[in-house]
Amino acid sequence: MKEITAFIKPNRVQKTIEALSDAGFKSMTVSQGEGTGAFKAKGTSPSLNFYVTDSPVIKLELVCQNEEAKNTIDIIIENGKTPTPGDGIIYISNVDDAFQIKTGKSIKQAWK
Repeated sequence: MKEITAFIKPNRVQKTIEALSDAGFKSMTVSQGEGTGAFKAKGTSPSLNFYVTDSPVIKLELVCQNEEAKNTIDIIIENGKTPTPGDGIIYISNVDDAFQIKTGKSIKQAWK
């Protein structure tokens, strides 16, 4: 299994989530945050909460089967990109297993 973590612009999150959902990815975590990166837009200013951040971001996380990872990444890229620099980044991590808290059962075994 793969964990896909994407940091995308807030104005692209709805479109990206809808596209992922339409492709069958129903379970994901969405978090709002602030970040700093290599790209600095003209007129950016430090956050009111943190003096080092200057960019609102949405963190999107989901876990999928290995064979679904490329399609997931393609969907995020297609729906998350804009004509301007600084669209975000995607990380991919291996997931050995996952367990449902309610039942204690392995999700990996259920997906086989």
